[in-house]
Amino acid sequence: MSKVSSNHSQNNPAAIAPNRVSRPGWLEIVVGLVVYLALGFGGISQFRRLGLDPVVYGLILTSWTGVATLIAFAVAARLRIRSLSAFGVRRTSGRWLLIGIGVGLVAFVLKSLAILAWVQITGDTNNVQDVYGDGARGGLVSLILSTVFIAVFSPLGEELLYRGIVTNALLRYGPFVGVVGSTVIFALMHGINNIFPAAVVAGLATAEVFRRSGSIWPGLVVHFVFNLPSFLLMVLFTSTG
Repeated sequence: MSKVSSNHSQNNPAAIAPNRVSRPGWLEIVVGLVVYLALGFGGISQFRRLGLDPVVYGLILTSWTGVATLIAFAVAARLRIRSLSAFGVRRTSGRWLLIGIGVGLVAFVLKSLAILAWVQITGDTNNVQDVYGDGARGGLVSLILSTVFIAVFSPLGEELLYRGIVTNALLRYGPFVGVVGSTVIFALMHGINNIFPAAVVAGLATAEVFRRSGSIWPGLVVHFVFNLPSFLLMVLFTSTG
């Protein structure tokens, strides 16, 4: 294999495993998303009926995206493929991790602008994720748990499911379908609300980083940097407001 061809394979997950059974496809996409919908939205509707304390309820919801996406990924990943590297769970370089930090900072700024534009266009000022702030206001332990859930646990599950499976599988149809197609799916799974534009920005940033790096870890760094400031600002302003 030539050097050019080798570099292309390293930077493009779609070129790593041409055998359809050795990499995710539509079967993994459909099963992963169905399992997530059943667990994610089904679980939330059940928790809502329990009448839990706001802090407990907030903590459960803050962690639930991570739980649901990790389970969905695990189920889909075991259908036909046994190697986690086929889903982008492979080592990356320090350079790509630094790039992830930079992309995350840029995406955070773009997200803020996108949400402002959404509010101006739609008039929708209701933040559907305010409940996450409730989970952080039960003291130091709940603040730490909420921060870990939002900044690390949920991003990990989402990167595995949406980039490791969805983006990875769609990249066989080319970069545009892989990046934009997976972004649309990722954003729609967040609902049509004022989180939608933020999800579009996050999806584009992490999917493109995944496409170029071939690993989920740089995208996880992007997601961490993307989520953490917003969550801390939300807790700060709702606590002092």
